[in-house]
Amino acid sequence: MVTKKEGIIMQEVINATDVRRDWGSFIDHVVRFKPSLVKRNRDYLAAISLEHLEVVLTPYRFTLEYEKEADGSLSGSLKELDIIANAASLELLKSEITKELIEYAQEYMDEFGKYYGAPNRKPHFPYVMRVLIQKDEDAVRGLLDA
Repeated sequence: MVTKKEGIIMQEVINATDVRRDWGSFIDHVVRFKPSLVKRNRDYLAAISLEHLEVVLTPYRFTLEYEKEADGSLSGSLKELDIIANAASLELLKSEITKELIEYAQEYMDEFGKYYGAPNRKPHFPYVMRVLIQKDEDAVRGLLDA
């Protein structure tokens, strides 16, 4: 059953009972057709495929800023997040930052209430999601602009 909800521009909202009743069809609809909103009591849930989510999160990339140290190594940090590393070369620095970025994203989700609830870390959420939906470490590394 599709209902209309006041206060939300998206007009089609599916009742959770209907989603439960025809779960497979609902998943097929979301993955192959379009995202959907689901209502259960007063709660709303957005269902979106990973392909669509990737498009939504496309602008969320990382800027790696770095400088050469006196010992010849490079120290760098991500402009968007509080992640820093030091390495002997730019390629090694990117690898270290990538590993730290993945670890941070996993920790963020493991302690979601704490991180999302912190005013200085709430804006990190789309960046975290962009990392977590990547297929591997190389794909995460590809999100770095240096």
